[in-house]
Amino acid sequence: MDVFNHEAFSGHEQVVFCQDETTGLKAIIAIHSTALGPAAGGCRMWHYRDNSSALNDALRLSKGMSYKNAMAGLSLGGGKAVIIGDAKTDKSEELFRSFGRFVNGLGGQYITAEDVGISVSDMEVVSQETPHVAGLNSGLAASGDPSPFTARGTFNGIRAAVKHQLGKDSVAGLTVAVQGLGHVGWHLCKELHAAGARLIVADINEDAVRHAVKEFGAKAVSCDEILFAEADVVAPCALGAVLNETSIPKLKTTIIAGAANNQLEKDTDGMLLRDHKILYAPDYVINAGGIINVAAEIDGKYDRKWVDQKVAAIYDVLLDIFKRADREQDATSTISDLIAQEKIAQALQADRSGKTESSGAKKDIVA
Repeated sequence: MDVFNHEAFSGHEQVVFCQDETTGLKAIIAIHSTALGPAAGGCRMWHYRDNSSALNDALRLSKGMSYKNAMAGLSLGGGKAVIIGDAKTDKSEELFRSFGRFVNGLGGQYITAEDVGISVSDMEVVSQETPHVAGLNSGLAASGDPSPFTARGTFNGIRAAVKHQLGKDSVAGLTVAVQGLGHVGWHLCKELHAAGARLIVADINEDAVRHAVKEFGAKAVSCDEILFAEADVVAPCALGAVLNETSIPKLKTTIIAGAANNQLEKDTDGMLLRDHKILYAPDYVINAGGIINVAAEIDGKYDRKWVDQKVAAIYDVLLDIFKRADREQDATSTISDLIAQEKIAQALQADRSGKTESSGAKKDIVA
């Protein structure tokens, strides 16, 4: 793997390859930027087809975390970790403790939390080796699983998209197709159902689908069909790269607004969505609720009111992006990237000008 010339490496500060033969740990920690503060982002465990795929995922996700944290107005940079392995068969306490030691070796430059394939209990094990962990059930500022906050932010983002695209103030009576019924997808369905939306759902977990049909009166379709369902809103809440030159022309919706990371396969797919008159809520903006909650934990003085206000603000942030994209006749994803890049560049310039704290000073995470 030629890391330095990897197309997704640009802008990254460092990439750490972690291996422990005793525990079987193989992991990659990617730190994209610490301009706004310590790099924060979850750790996912996935059975990647090869090491290059794992590296690509870590690099893309860490960059997305930099942009997500910037757009959410957090004093956090962006990072991500991936553990190569099957989350169903390869987990062990020793493996997660080993991962924790690698995180601790970075001296606070990277703060980890749970992501796909990782549970709060897994992170509790990691925390035995490092204090640089968030999203826990125990500890002074612990608030547990951040998934409900990610779902609430995604719900707020769907409301913003519906307001902008359909001129409606509510999702009541609208049909929303939710792709993926993991922690976030499930909580999102609860929010949508309570607000009066009709649901179409799909997941590889058939028990979760049956539960959604019973609990929410949802219509079940196959995983191959869900993205192309006739719906007012399609909400991708599984893995990324589902929006591309093959899938976009087949969409039967005018709004894509979901919690999955890296939904666009290529940067140019954002404009392709616009060309097809489909409004896209940039993923790292709409799904920022979880990291907002984690940021409050990292500061050590968890303030639920502050978290709720920040998560609610996702609605207005997205409306501003939608309006600017219309004014400039550009993709919403491009506009969001530009704003995030501007925020990070301003922070770097301020550091170089001596207007911020020294690199060794503790930053106020939630200011």
